[in-house]
Amino acid sequence: MITETQARDIVGTTAYASDGDKIGKVGQLYLDDATGQPDFVTVNTGLFGTSESFVPVREATFEGDRLVLPYSKDKVKDAPNVPADGGHLDEQFEDQLYAYYGIGDLGTTGTGTGYDTAGYDTGNAHGTVGHDTSGPTTDDAMTRSEEHLEVGTTSREAGRARLRKYVTTETETRTVPVEHERAVVEREPVDATNVDQALDGPTISEEEHEVVLREERPVVEKTAEAVERVRLGKETVRDEETVTDEVRKEHIEVEGDVEGGTAGTGRI
Repeated sequence: MITETQARDIVGTTAYASDGDKIGKVGQLYLDDATGQPDFVTVNTGLFGTSESFVPVREATFEGDRLVLPYSKDKVKDAPNVPADGGHLDEQFEDQLYAYYGIGDLGTTGTGTGYDTAGYDTGNAHGTVGHDTSGPTTDDAMTRSEEHLEVGTTSREAGRARLRKYVTTETETRTVPVEHERAVVEREPVDATNVDQALDGPTISEEEHEVVLREERPVVEKTAEAVERVRLGKETVRDEETVTDEVRKEHIEVEGDVEGGTAGTGRI
């Protein structure tokens, strides 16, 4: 049994089936015209909650933000589609719903059930002024939101660099001094100082004298030596990039009689 105090918090909560399966959001609360006790709620069912089903709540339980109904999800979804003209559910439609849910006559007074309209002017189940026309009443204000760009950075591979060593052949020219010997004919007259050497041997004869001549030639040898060390490193270069994207903003228009009865349209 749901008390009147609990009933004020039901609208906008989530309804669950007896097996714990989620059914949908509670849209409206209907009170008995005579007793003021909670009698029916509407639950948003169907694809994306586009349909509403009437469900009796006299045997339901309410804990926290969960309204637990003693029926299955399919039972609620397949409930008769009955009209509620002016926020009031006629007795004949109450009986039709009771018969569908198999709970029989619960002692209705014959006056029918009315939608809890307390929130239209003086506060509803959420203590708001007015009511939502696009769905269940949640509060007395709209939240206007805007998207903003949150710009950050992410690291990714931009390229690779490597060192590769290879061999080329070049021509190098060096100049080296060399020496060589050549024969030189030296003549000296015979005089008292060398006459003995000059007359040593036959007076007339054939004779040969030989001198060995030597020369230097360049000799080339190759040696390898280390000249430098080369390695790859990394450095960070800071640049700036401009990011452009589309963002959405919500706007709220005010229509009708506002500010002391002045009719018009405004935009926030």
